Amino acid sequence: MLSEGQVNEIIIEIENAPSGVQSHSSSNQTSQEKTLVDSSFSIASSISDIDARDSQIFSKRNDKKGNWLLPFSTSLNESLSQTLHSPECMGVDTPCTSYETIQAQKLIASLIPMTSRDRIKAIRNQPRTMEEKRTLRKIVDKEKSKQSHRILELDCCAQCLNSVLRAYRRSKNSLSEFLSYISPWQKTLKVIGGKFGTSVLSYFNFLRWLLKFNIFSFIVNFSFIVIPQLTVAERNTLQFTGWEILTGTDYFRDTVMFYGFYTNSTIQHGSSGAAYNMQLAYIFTIGVSFVICFFSLLFSMAKYFRNNFINPHIYSRGIAKLIFCWDFTVTHERAVKLKQKNLSTEIRENLSEICQENAKSTFSQQLTRFSAHMATLIVSTGVAIACCVAVYYLAEHNSEFLRKHPNHGAVLLLPFLVSCINLAVPRFYSMFGLVERYETPRHEVYIVLIRNIFLKISIIGILCYYWLNIVALSGEECWETLIGQEIYRLLLMDFVFSLADSFLGEFLRRIIGMQFITSLGLQEFDIARNVLELIYAQTLVWIGIFFCPLLPFIQMIALFIMFYAKNISLMMNFQPPSKAWRASQMMTFFIFLLFFPSFTGVLCTLAITIWRLKPSADCGPFRGLPFFINTIYSWIDTLSKRPTYLWVVWIYRNLIGSVHFFFILTLIVLIITYLYWQIIEGRKIMIRLLHEQIINEGKDKMFLIEKLIKLQDVEKRANPSSLILEGREMEQKGPLHLGEHDAMPDLRFRRSVQEDNSKV
Repeated sequence: MLSEGQVNEIIIEIENAPSGVQSHSSSNQTSQEKTLVDSSFSIASSISDIDARDSQIFSKRNDKKGNWLLPFSTSLNESLSQTLHSPECMGVDTPCTSYETIQAQKLIASLIPMTSRDRIKAIRNQPRTMEEKRTLRKIVDKEKSKQSHRILELDCCAQCLNSVLRAYRRSKNSLSEFLSYISPWQKTLKVIGGKFGTSVLSYFNFLRWLLKFNIFSFIVNFSFIVIPQLTVAERNTLQFTGWEILTGTDYFRDTVMFYGFYTNSTIQHGSSGAAYNMQLAYIFTIGVSFVICFFSLLFSMAKYFRNNFINPHIYSRGIAKLIFCWDFTVTHERAVKLKQKNLSTEIRENLSEICQENAKSTFSQQLTRFSAHMATLIVSTGVAIACCVAVYYLAEHNSEFLRKHPNHGAVLLLPFLVSCINLAVPRFYSMFGLVERYETPRHEVYIVLIRNIFLKISIIGILCYYWLNIVALSGEECWETLIGQEIYRLLLMDFVFSLADSFLGEFLRRIIGMQFITSLGLQEFDIARNVLELIYAQTLVWIGIFFCPLLPFIQMIALFIMFYAKNISLMMNFQPPSKAWRASQMMTFFIFLLFFPSFTGVLCTLAITIWRLKPSADCGPFRGLPFFINTIYSWIDTLSKRPTYLWVVWIYRNLIGSVHFFFILTLIVLIITYLYWQIIEGRKIMIRLLHEQIINEGKDKMFLIEKLIKLQDVEKRANPSSLILEGREMEQKGPLHLGEHDAMPDLRFRRSVQEDNSKV
């Protein structure tokens, strides 16, 4: 291996050498030296990639399995001499070829014992061209096939384990490919991301995620609740008029849509058929669905948090991947243009974020901004409280209003008022951005999201209080169905208002901005308001799933239509964000808001319903019981009389029904969360220090290059006679060798370029 000083001398000689001259004897020597340096650099990088892995591989191998490497290295010399000897090495000294052969043998010997996945990854990380990587992979595969008969046969258990692992990996890859293939709207999302950036794309990704969520909930409820009820359901004799689609009353009241239609008896077809307890099926299906939703939300939050907050690429922002990497599998012309547009948008977002981080505001600007924030906070809080008071007043007098106006349109008054508030107030909140002037668009989205979630969750909380404390205790016949109908109307009215706003409101805003008040121009997509509409609708679905089991199906259809409506409106009525910004962390924040306070509030509401309220006496699967939870108590008492099911009783009484168990479990989860948080913080600090170390290494190299240039200048001033001799030699060599003199300032030119790049 060459020393550092020799390598630097060779590099300086290569840079000072003329370009385009190949017939001169010095050019041959220079090319040989350059080849030697390149080969040494490539071999050194290869050694650095495999040394750590070699120590692990060869330390684990026993003597019997390691003996085959000796004949392998002997047989490999012939193939290496034919494939790895490049034309550049011809004419170079013998130590170069032998050294390359030895190191190549070591590289290939370390690649053969690896698994296919690790071997591909190791070859991919090699600092070689694509052709060299393909050649290396062919050699490894060929030698591995030759040595397969020399490797000792594994025992039966190891072979079975390897076959199982191989089948698992293949099935996992096939499943991931199948899921990505059937995943809806892949091409549409790429177009949206390329034109409007990741900030707008995060809304559509969140909508698609919610659609998958509701598809799962619908399949579970339909399979275990709706289908068994349909097998024993009686024919509906009521006439369908069409108003039921908006109100959910009359004809829909006696269908599987609502709680009151389900039976409380055990379903059994024939004397020898299996019995199906509808009470247990109803409560367990809803419970299991919520448990799976709970863990799915936690897993999704952890996944997006790991990808967007913990991984090291968030510090480099993936700029190297954006600029220097290209997917060569993309060959279609439209796909190439779309990929180019996506890359340009992401680069613009990264550069914009860097500029925003470096921007600093004065003390007076910070004070003005803080005063504006406080004023808007007071105004927004007052508006939210006023809206909640109006909703509570109307809900409290809603029953009396319906008695005086017994028509179909009267039941739509409360949903209409709530939808108007949800449509108008968030637009009013969006106008605060003209006064507050946030430093980054991300902060503006976060603040608007918090304001809107406070408004919408407050309204839902007022409605839940009205349903559980007034409707449930009013003595109404089948109050569960009444609550289900109210939630159905709220969800449907919110969907109608969202469609009207997309096709009418946003279209009118485009006409006004383009035709009448041209200074307004096209509007930008309001991410916070649209995301809160999705969270509000999903919260209603979770609350109403106990009273209306088919509500996820309604939400599934609404989300499917909403995606196309928003996509059409986005392409026609909106412009890309004026301030490009990365929204990689937005999806994490959206799911967190969906989990808290939305999902946790729904769990509290359903817990109060199941443990504290008395079911209706004449309808539903829990009719005649003092509380909904008494179904579980009766089931546990029945199992306690059967010796084979005593373990289920023990689990329920000591784990599920124990407060101490949940307290200890919560404490353990908090401790683990704290430990992981500390580990994450430590990794962030280490990554930041390594990043600073890389920057300092670059500064050290700049300093050494500057010192080298100064020494060269001093040497030229001290020996002016050498300049005269050099000029005479240039005159004798002729015009073909003028490139040597022109190549002298190349190092100084590189230094100036690097200084400009560091300033940028």
